[in-house]
Amino acid sequence: MQVYYDRDADVGLIKNKKIAVIGYGSQGHAHALNLRDSGVKNVVVALRAGSPSAKKAKAEKLKVMTNAEAAKWADVVMMLSPDEGQAQIYQADLKDNMKKGAALAFAHGLAVHFQLIEPRADLDIFMVAPKGPGHTVRSEYQRGAGVPCLLAVDQDATGNAHDIGLAYASAIGGGRAGIIGTTFREECETDLFGEQSVLCGGLTSLIQAGYETLVEAGYAPEMAYFECVHEVKLIVDLIYEGGIANMRYSISNTAEFGDYLSGPRVIDDSVKERMQGILADIQSGRFVKEWMTECVAGQPSFKAQRRLAAEHGIEEVGQRLRDMMPWITENALVDKTKN
Repeated sequence: MQVYYDRDADVGLIKNKKIAVIGYGSQGHAHALNLRDSGVKNVVVALRAGSPSAKKAKAEKLKVMTNAEAAKWADVVMMLSPDEGQAQIYQADLKDNMKKGAALAFAHGLAVHFQLIEPRADLDIFMVAPKGPGHTVRSEYQRGAGVPCLLAVDQDATGNAHDIGLAYASAIGGGRAGIIGTTFREECETDLFGEQSVLCGGLTSLIQAGYETLVEAGYAPEMAYFECVHEVKLIVDLIYEGGIANMRYSISNTAEFGDYLSGPRVIDDSVKERMQGILADIQSGRFVKEWMTECVAGQPSFKAQRRLAAEHGIEEVGQRLRDMMPWITENALVDKTKN
């Protein structure tokens, strides 16, 4: 696996290029501001007409254009809008407007890998995917550090796609931590699998099942929240800092013995078999097809699931308990007024 650092990148390759960042959400604001602060002279934010994000971008003294205007103007277009809308943006605003030899970049491989977008042959197509939320990409950059990035090239029309992508990754801070070479397929399929089976789907379902088990057994919801939700951060931080072994070194012997004894009773071979089924659905394109069908229909199931999840008792109890611990929000990663 190839890993690059700032010393391997020539940021000068993009400092004088015109760069359009489509979207001003978590990743969009971080990319645009980090590029600007790295000396890229011409950075604009591209948004649909009437987007509420325009006010936030302008507050940072960033120029705002429509997607079509930006596509005609830019040398590099970074697509940071939600996955489900990228194909429509490409067809309506980018396909017939982008310059010959320009670069279309992504922070996730889904639209290209699953052929929701089939780019023009004369465009460079590369991916720079920070391995962290945009809020962290920005905050780490501001403190002089960076978040590791993945770099992949899917189409190299000019012969410069890799070097331009490397320069871009360095300019948003990735070269301070490490820029790892990969492919669109590898990034996309592993990312979707990790989100669904472990980081988001697996973890939240495990947390909720543990909470419900204790509450249904007659224990106070507040106790269930502390033991099955609140303390997850304590354990994850130890793993994040030094791996699973570091976490086990730091907990009590009782907790470690319970880990070995009961963990495999919850996550057994049948769970791994179902994970393999999830991976197969991702690899075959079945998941993406189902998600795009859901989006075309207006996301009725998705929105219903979101509403039901927000109404779960774990959220009400959690809000009350977090209000007792104001230090939790003092350094919050998410500030909805800015990004």
